[in-house]
Amino acid sequence: MTQQDAPLDPRERHGSRAARGRIAPAFHSAAIRKILPAWLAWVIILFGFQDLVQARFQPQRPDHALSWTASLTGTTSQFDKPYLIEPFMNEHVSFDSIFYISIALAGYDDPVAPIVSEHGRTLSMNYAFFPFYPFVMRLAIFPLRALQLNLVATATLAGVLVSILGALGALLALYDLTRDELGESGGVRTAVYLLLFPTGFFLATVFTEGLFVGLAFGALALSRRGRFGWAALLAALATWTRAVGVLLVVPLAWEIVRQNWSGAAVRPALRRCLRRGLWVLVPLAALGLWSASPLAAPFRWVEANYFGQGVLQVGRSVAAWARAYHTMVAGGNPQMTAYYAIEFGAVLLALAAGIALLRKYPAVALFSLLALLIPLTSGAPQSLNRYVLASPAVFIFLGRLGRNETFDRVWSLASTLLMGLLVTLFTFDMWVA
Repeated sequence: MTQQDAPLDPRERHGSRAARGRIAPAFHSAAIRKILPAWLAWVIILFGFQDLVQARFQPQRPDHALSWTASLTGTTSQFDKPYLIEPFMNEHVSFDSIFYISIALAGYDDPVAPIVSEHGRTLSMNYAFFPFYPFVMRLAIFPLRALQLNLVATATLAGVLVSILGALGALLALYDLTRDELGESGGVRTAVYLLLFPTGFFLATVFTEGLFVGLAFGALALSRRGRFGWAALLAALATWTRAVGVLLVVPLAWEIVRQNWSGAAVRPALRRCLRRGLWVLVPLAALGLWSASPLAAPFRWVEANYFGQGVLQVGRSVAAWARAYHTMVAGGNPQMTAYYAIEFGAVLLALAAGIALLRKYPAVALFSLLALLIPLTSGAPQSLNRYVLASPAVFIFLGRLGRNETFDRVWSLASTLLMGLLVTLFTFDMWVA
């Protein structure tokens, strides 16, 4: 083990305020020197690869990965979707991107995909999506107007920039979470595994993944450092990005208790925990504000009646996953078999990672398992290979295994090849997640 690979001295861990002060300068130095260039290279290589695949071949259409995908992946399937046919950066938008661009440019009532509720009210499917990502896109659009692109192109560029900058924040957070145990090179390796993950390219598309992991992983890293106010703020913003962000209250509360319940004096420790525990209310208040807003009721209706999803639909989810497994092993549709094999693989990896880290990283592991549980029991067995990006335990688990050089090389090769396949499919608007 080299000096860079060695974990920090126990006295320099996150437990004390003085230790946190000593860690910060080294963290910033390593981040600038190693993580920033890796992130920038990833952006350039990924964007270049997507241009290259478009120049070399076209896939056979339509896509039969799921029962409903054929109707949306034909040769002319995108022609009636003005937000998805803009040529500029078109390879970075597909499926749900239409709603984020629509909300950013025209608001929730933009009739981009209207459906009629049981009360006869026409609702836009935009209501199925949380507001913070398109809000940040809208903020980014203003300075980007100086480039004199059309509105859709400007919104697309804004969404991609928000996503990749969020991904950079997630890399810094993963490094910060693991540097104590894995050393500098191990922290960088863990961060890079996020970029190389088979669905890691979603962090550079007009989807919420990039912004969400930046906020959520940042909240975890800050709470571990004892910076609970900033952690609570990021957790609140993550909650307004995706509903599972509210689950950050669990690791936040865990760290508050762990760092303040010390010594033999019970009352002072209890007072410290209660006083700092007020930060837990911030993401809960964020969810409460959203639930009381005009967005909440339409969200629930569209999610349940169009997307067929709910919260903790255990019985329905078990039946749906059983059907998916039967479809996978039956082998009658190779596209569907391949899709579900990736889905099941992602779920098993995330479960194994969360369980394996419960002892060493309990706060991270609990959040990762809970963030997996919600989509796993939503009633729709799809997109889990994308949703596991929100589980930091996956990348920390892989980072720990990566201390073995053979595993590091084998995983990097396998993951990169699989990402190449998936990002190619996404580039041509085929279903991936």
